[in-house]
Amino acid sequence: MYAPPIANLIDTFARMPGIGRKSAARLAFHVMALSEKDAESLIAAIRDVKENIRLCEVCQSYTDAQPCRICGDTKRNQNVICVVESPKDVEAMEKTHEFFGVYHVLHGAISPIDGIGPDDIKVKGLLSRVAEGGAEEVIMATNPSVEGEATALYIAKLLKPFGVKITRIAHGIPVGGDLEFTDEITLARAMDGRREITL
Repeated sequence: MYAPPIANLIDTFARMPGIGRKSAARLAFHVMALSEKDAESLIAAIRDVKENIRLCEVCQSYTDAQPCRICGDTKRNQNVICVVESPKDVEAMEKTHEFFGVYHVLHGAISPIDGIGPDDIKVKGLLSRVAEGGAEEVIMATNPSVEGEATALYIAKLLKPFGVKITRIAHGIPVGGDLEFTDEITLARAMDGRREITL
């Protein structure tokens, strides 16, 4: 139905999460309607992200500098680490303006059904940070899903020997929901009502 370059662009957009075939087609036609200057800007923005964005050597979030702006901020409490599943969750937490510690991004959650085990997420870096000393509290802010709960409990068991306080954000967030789509007030209340994980 479409010329191969258009079909290829639609297929590329359709492989993105949350984009169906109709949305992919709309995006493809929008790109084709862009001026040459705007198209070059889009290409340059994608190239810039691919070439210059890396994982922070400390927290594993996306950054263009080492360490990232949060880990490098001396005004933040470096002794309180909030563990989240995704870099998008860092932004969600920051919007609450209620958390002034630092983060650790796992890049996923343990999900045996999807073939994701403990070695497939960024747990080792967190253990190293806590082992170095200085950490007073680790806040488990994984998503309130079966996978998020399993991941929080697994990490809590690994951290227990270090004697650090381990807390879990309160469940003001609906089960099965994602931090990324939770409003700031709900997130702030969940953070305020966090509780210690007892094993």
